[in-house]
Amino acid sequence: MTIGINGYEAVVPRFGYDIKTGLPIRVGSGEYCFELLLSFNSIDKKNNYIIYLPEKPTSDLPKESQSWHYKIVEPRRMWTLFGLSLEFLLRRSSPDVFFSPTHYLPIFAPGRSAISILDVSYIKFPELFRKSDLNQLTKWTGYSAKKASVIFTISKASKGDIIKSYGVSEARVVVTYPGIKEVASSRYKALSMDEIGKKYGIRSDYILFVGTLQPRKNIACLIEAFSKLNKPDLDLVIVGKKGWKFEEILAAPKKYGVGNKVKFLDSVPDGDLPSFYKNAVCFALPSLYEGFGLPVLEAMKYGCPVVTSNVSSLPEAGGDAALYVDPLSVDDIKKKLAAILTDPELRGKLVKKGYDQVKKFSWDKTAKETLRVLENMEKKM
Repeated sequence: MTIGINGYEAVVPRFGYDIKTGLPIRVGSGEYCFELLLSFNSIDKKNNYIIYLPEKPTSDLPKESQSWHYKIVEPRRMWTLFGLSLEFLLRRSSPDVFFSPTHYLPIFAPGRSAISILDVSYIKFPELFRKSDLNQLTKWTGYSAKKASVIFTISKASKGDIIKSYGVSEARVVVTYPGIKEVASSRYKALSMDEIGKKYGIRSDYILFVGTLQPRKNIACLIEAFSKLNKPDLDLVIVGKKGWKFEEILAAPKKYGVGNKVKFLDSVPDGDLPSFYKNAVCFALPSLYEGFGLPVLEAMKYGCPVVTSNVSSLPEAGGDAALYVDPLSVDDIKKKLAAILTDPELRGKLVKKGYDQVKKFSWDKTAKETLRVLENMEKKM
């Protein structure tokens, strides 16, 4: 069987390239697509693959082999809509099954096609998106959801939202939980607090947030809650690229009187992130909505206790290993952060449970479950 995969998200980053490696900075759907490609190549020795790309594969993608091929498709502009559509309309290639690990299918796609919808935050919180992005997400995802034979998603919460939003049958929506990013040993060097201080200017103990700066992450509320802790020897470190509508977030530290205590870092390489988790007092992710919330598991993997929201998919990610908050209540966020800071026994319990929670997730497991569905699609037609 030949499986075609839309590899666009793995090579075209939304947040630029890593200065040191020159590789794409992958978050969200970019990380999802990339990790699935690595795992498919590692675990599947039976099927053939065609990975469709708008440009040459990056150096960290699997090398070509007898069963693994890359195909550069043009034109680049509106690539999935036009480039891939022409590829299949003109029958330049004909995979048995086509998988687009994004919200979008080309207009002309093979009859056995699948997509991935990681979340429907653009439906839940349309006011948090730029108009151009919202228009594309709403119209193109709606079209693709109706056309796809299978819709993959990454949590039961997202599955329910997709069924409700698009009126598709429960059988067509398949949950495959994501895995946790592995940092290559060659790129990871453990940093002490002193080394983090010298490299990034962080001199105090700190609460950590990791994620894109956008309204849905509820960072302004986190900053307000942090200000209410009134801990002069504690910082809040926010690691993440600027997304959209981030002006209120950047203005929040001054607004709440903690301008010198909140550190924004947008260029932390993957190799340094484990040290940030390991040295943090706790990790906080009080999002309004998440398709899954991978940073919750990343924090647990490195022994960092987690405070996160009690909404959408986050309880699925955190299990019984996190402390949950009402993301709309600044006082509740402050209260739970204070509990972590003042109760060593609670911290210890969360760290221990976190190590157990992490064992439930891996990208190879995600890939095996995804592959099983793709193979069944081929058998059913």
